[in-house]
Amino acid sequence: MLAISPWLRGDAPDPARPELAAAVRLSLRALAADAPGRTVEVRVPPFAAVQCVEGPRHTRGTPPNVIETDPRTWLELATGQLDWTTAVADGRVSASGTRADLSHWLPLLRL
Repeated sequence: MLAISPWLRGDAPDPARPELAAAVRLSLRALAADAPGRTVEVRVPPFAAVQCVEGPRHTRGTPPNVIETDPRTWLELATGQLDWTTAVADGRVSASGTRADLSHWLPLLRL
């Protein structure tokens, strides 16, 4: 996360793809550890997706609670540089389902 923090602040060019992928994957794993479960699927294409949040378990097909966003938006949310309500209102996050709200678990860390 430290490697990409200057980019998130707007102080550096785009990070290398492996650095960006690592930051997304590690932060999604942290979310899954903080909010264990299989009720919500969080997708950050093209790098990763995790299932998290306690509740009814989903096993086949498209989950009823899906969150999808781009890598930059996800990392801004994960580091507290963007709040959940603003990201959803601005259309930077697609969140469907009654449990598709991560505001309780974000930010994961502050840079």
